[in-house]
Amino acid sequence: MKAQFLKSAIAASLMVFPMTSQAKEPKFAADVPTSVMTPDIVETRALGTLNFDDGAPSPETVEKVFDNLDFYRGVETFLTGIPAASMYGYLEGMKQAGMDTYSLGVHEGMFDARSLWLTPNTTTLYGIAEINVKDGPTVMEVPAGVLGPVMDAYFRFVADVGFTGPDKGQGGKYLFVHDSYKGDLPDEGYFIVRTPSYRNGLLMRAFVIDEDIPLTVDHVKKSWRLYPLAQADNPPAPDFVNLAGVQYNTIHANDFEFYEELNATVQYEPASAFTRDNTALWASIGIEKDKSFDPDPRMKKILVDSAAVGNATARAVSYTPRDRELFFWDDRQWFSPYAPESYLFENKAGTLVPDWRTFFHYMAIGVTPAMAQSAVGTGSTYAFTAQDENGEYLSGDKVYTVTMPAPIPAKDFWSFTVYSNQHRSLLETDQIEAGIDNFREGLQPNDDGSYTIWFSSTPPEGKESNWVQTMPGKTFSSIVRLYGPLEPWFDRSWKPSDFTVVE
Repeated sequence: MKAQFLKSAIAASLMVFPMTSQAKEPKFAADVPTSVMTPDIVETRALGTLNFDDGAPSPETVEKVFDNLDFYRGVETFLTGIPAASMYGYLEGMKQAGMDTYSLGVHEGMFDARSLWLTPNTTTLYGIAEINVKDGPTVMEVPAGVLGPVMDAYFRFVADVGFTGPDKGQGGKYLFVHDSYKGDLPDEGYFIVRTPSYRNGLLMRAFVIDEDIPLTVDHVKKSWRLYPLAQADNPPAPDFVNLAGVQYNTIHANDFEFYEELNATVQYEPASAFTRDNTALWASIGIEKDKSFDPDPRMKKILVDSAAVGNATARAVSYTPRDRELFFWDDRQWFSPYAPESYLFENKAGTLVPDWRTFFHYMAIGVTPAMAQSAVGTGSTYAFTAQDENGEYLSGDKVYTVTMPAPIPAKDFWSFTVYSNQHRSLLETDQIEAGIDNFREGLQPNDDGSYTIWFSSTPPEGKESNWVQTMPGKTFSSIVRLYGPLEPWFDRSWKPSDFTVVE
């Protein structure tokens, strides 16, 4: 009887309150395109299945997409942060080698594989220093007969010194001043240079005088000085550190430590040193001025993966670029981020190409217009490759030749250098020069005046004087440099062969 009563009550209630499971067609209805709608189930290649309830993401989907968003921003932070982390590594490497803020590190012998730099050469004498203007303007006295750029904490070009700078190779005093400095400055006697960052890096080269390295080192030491402007009336004695043969590292990390290097830079520098877009991106993963970078276990796990993918991405755009504008010749494997002749890494329309910037800063140091836009007979040019004629990575398990047709368009000299694909510094072999140049004693030209250079782990019989050593089991890349490039380089009428496999 009771059950019958309940059934009657329910039936009556349904008559008063009708079922609403089927949506009533609204009086004011839009014509909604399918492209605006989100299905309840969406299959994606990147994240798998995404579930929605009439457009609202499920809790599982929310968690999935937020993890992906943090991962994506971590990868982008890696790629956009490479210039800053690279400069940090460059300057901290100087400290590792025994230099302080006002030291000049001099390679009093030619560079070798014991020192880790991004794609250095072994044909010029290097001088490096940190120029720090946080505590006020800093003076650098430059000797005659040198050249090189100064770059800020984001590895942007600040100024050239020497032949390509305002002293035109005659030497002189440079005064570096932070953009925010409001104090009085000398009216004369200095080339005044303003910089947006506190820390700046000098990469100075001195071409060897009369093939005499000690003479060249003495020449540099006699005139180079670095000190605060406040001590200009009584400059302190210079501090020189011989870096020849020293094991030290200037290359940024490629794992989670990368983010710690970037954070150290952000904390030291003024917020104005970086673009608002960059600081906003970096802050989204926890790297923010005047705040502690301490990701929780979830975020740290994501950033470990982000660094791995960011590193892989940087290597992909560096070793196998997909933009043919970076290739010097349509039928060759030689390319460069400077091939479009923009030190700002802009295309012909004046638009920044992020992959070009990533490529350069992942593989090299030394940003200057003089490298990107050399004039005929001056400066130097560079062509890079990591592939042979077949598009396969260069390997120490194979034998290769590269032929330089005659006449080689280099007024001063030319060189080849080989690099490790792991750390991008000089390939570690038993050859101290990790390459060859046209000054090598006994170098043999071909009958037509061209030169054929051999690359292999052991010297080919009878070709020892034209041989560059590689290592079994190791991939490598190479740069050919022309110093004082001539017109056939610029009009592309001259071109070296690819790395050709010798069976």
